[in-house]
Amino acid sequence: MVKVKRKIVEIDEARCNGCGQCIPHCREGALQIVDGKARLVSEVYCDGLGACLGRCPQDAIRIVEREAGTFDGAATEEHLKKDTASAHGRDHGHVGCPSARALSLTKRLNAPQAEGLRSAQSSELMNWPIQLSLVPATAPYLKGARLLIAADCVGFALPDFHRLLEGKVLIIACPKLDDAEIYAQKLEQIFTVNDIASVTVAHMEVSCCFGLKMLVEEAIAKSGKDIPLEDVTIAIEGAVK
Repeated sequence: MVKVKRKIVEIDEARCNGCGQCIPHCREGALQIVDGKARLVSEVYCDGLGACLGRCPQDAIRIVEREAGTFDGAATEEHLKKDTASAHGRDHGHVGCPSARALSLTKRLNAPQAEGLRSAQSSELMNWPIQLSLVPATAPYLKGARLLIAADCVGFALPDFHRLLEGKVLIIACPKLDDAEIYAQKLEQIFTVNDIASVTVAHMEVSCCFGLKMLVEEAIAKSGKDIPLEDVTIAIEGAVK
């Protein structure tokens, strides 16, 4: 196994009480409860981004920098496929959160609406999950994808959001309320391990929301890839500026 100095999860077994609250937040299935303690089952499954941090009531998890096996996206994807617990979301022994199980969706036709709701156009959503923290960097739908990275509020403000989404894989994030450093690392990983065809960044006109474009630009630069980037700004009243 090739080892490099990198960030990786470390668990203080003296503090850990085996509650399992960290397990659903490990998107790569690197953590499991073994003999009543949370343990890192393989270094190559841990991306070191720390999505599990802050989920431990005993404060038993931290990120350290040490010699470790390099993160292996392909091995992680195979690991998640083989472990049926990640798909069925069993008890604390499961390796991943079912909400983070990567799914490719087919376009849904207009369906009858509940009484009092007007009919809407068909959904253009092609993938699940869509929240950046939950999207596995190795999700099959990311390979060769045209990405739409949208700030959380865009989908509510833009009336024709699904027209903007058409033909694209969706990722949503909030540059103001979420951890920007973790997002930057996750985006860099997505751009590095997938041949992304293009990226459209959609954000609101408020100044803090422009941070999303900056995160994407930084991640593309660090990935070393030449990925076309389109910037779309949405006014608070819903117009494309």
